[in-house]
Amino acid sequence: MLDFLTRINANAKHNTKHLRYTLLKTFFNFVKNNIDETISNPCETPMLKKLFRTKKSTPWTILEKETVDEMIFKTANPRDRILLELMARGGMRIGEVLKICKHDVDNRKIILHEPKSGKEVETVFIPMKIADRLKDYIRNMDIPGNEPIFSIKYSAARLAVKKAGERIGVKLNPHDLRRHAATYASRSGTPIEIVSKVILRHSNLSTTQRYLGKVSDAEALHWIENLYS
Repeated sequence: MLDFLTRINANAKHNTKHLRYTLLKTFFNFVKNNIDETISNPCETPMLKKLFRTKKSTPWTILEKETVDEMIFKTANPRDRILLELMARGGMRIGEVLKICKHDVDNRKIILHEPKSGKEVETVFIPMKIADRLKDYIRNMDIPGNEPIFSIKYSAARLAVKKAGERIGVKLNPHDLRRHAATYASRSGTPIEIVSKVILRHSNLSTTQRYLGKVSDAEALHWIENLYS
């Protein structure tokens, strides 16, 4: 069984490995409970349980608006500043930002081709100030319509985000900015459907809920007081 699971899980992520193991274990449990009670489940060995157990998720830090504002303000490089804003204000993934071409920008909308969702296109909506800065950057850099606006590699973009965090003493990765966009919008009163379908462009709400930060007792009391005051 270990050899079989190793072969089918080659190059798979841990969550995929765990899912396949769980499905196989469930199948053998069904056979044992409904067809042949004498068989033993080959997936129930201590070694397999240990190898394919669920990893404990590491809670991420939710960035406050003031922290993100300071980070963006202290980023002097125009390219890096727009990169940060598109992720933190537009909820974009870093890979999506790096694929944007000039002809994908339509005023306050950015058209994403072949997005992660599998759709043909998706639309990202951005604030006017960011749209203006983006258009100015395209014009100043004289970027052709069919060329990526940000002609850097993924590793360079991640490094730019990391350094932006270091400037204000925060350990940061690109997805933290996307999570901030969702959490800030949600806690500012934006309906969860807008956060999910417009900002994050998720296909279901359960995926969105995993992005939203854990609510502290102090924050819960603050909202309750506002609600009934």
